[in-house]
Amino acid sequence: MIPALLSVTPGYKTRTDDCRGVCYCERRGWGRSHHPGGDGVNMPTSNETMDVVPEMETQKILLVEDDRKLARLTRDYLEGNNFEVAWEERGDVVAERVADDPPDLILLDIMLPGLDGRSVCRDLRPEYAGPILMLTALGDEVDEVLGLEIGADDYLTKPVSPRLLLSRIQALLRRFARAREARPVPQDDNDGIVVIGSIRVDHGNRVVSVANRDIELTTAEFDLLSYLVRNPGEVLSRDRIYNAVRGIDYDGLDRSIDIRIARLRKKLGDDGKQPRYIKSIRGEGYLMVRDP
Repeated sequence: MIPALLSVTPGYKTRTDDCRGVCYCERRGWGRSHHPGGDGVNMPTSNETMDVVPEMETQKILLVEDDRKLARLTRDYLEGNNFEVAWEERGDVVAERVADDPPDLILLDIMLPGLDGRSVCRDLRPEYAGPILMLTALGDEVDEVLGLEIGADDYLTKPVSPRLLLSRIQALLRRFARAREARPVPQDDNDGIVVIGSIRVDHGNRVVSVANRDIELTTAEFDLLSYLVRNPGEVLSRDRIYNAVRGIDYDGLDRSIDIRIARLRKKLGDDGKQPRYIKSIRGEGYLMVRDP
């Protein structure tokens, strides 16, 4: 059993979810930062050993969170794991701050003063190519779908264990690092350009066009399409796709890949019911047609 992430202190009860490793705490009179049904990250106590990442280059995270106590706890935990953390509590100043000093990852709450997190994400996406992880108390599937559709790369619902938060951050950074370092696949002597039917994917410039018309994709959508066109004619399981584009194992429940496939089809002009390019293989996964 995964040990509880919060020590037992007077007035608190702890309960550990064995399957997810998430520790929930119950106490009368909880504030918004800690209540299991509200905003909160269940942080370890000062006596608990953190999961320190050894000998890695310090990477910058911009934490956008209006709850000051929660922001401090989250910042302290991440800094203890070798990250440099900047904090901002208003959504309407995030774009300027990112332009002045781009972080390696943005940890973004939805409920913010000045400008809500969804609008912040939507405004950032045309200019910011790094990962955006949304962290919010809104747990409805519609909220998750909307967050992914406007350009978020991952989505976690509070309360969340610090270890899960840390693992998602590390996975996103690994995936984006691989994408930057990956050698483009040569075809027809055009280094990094893959053409399938009327779809042209320029990996070097991260540009996609359909019938000679450029289309706008989020970072996550481009990474997914890139993986599909590099493996044409091959049935790719959700587990394989999830691991390749997100850097973590598929949990069998997450629908983010299906959502992005649907978004890709729409942007590529592919019919979802009778797709020409990206086909759904029942019970197996997806296939990018080699010769549409």
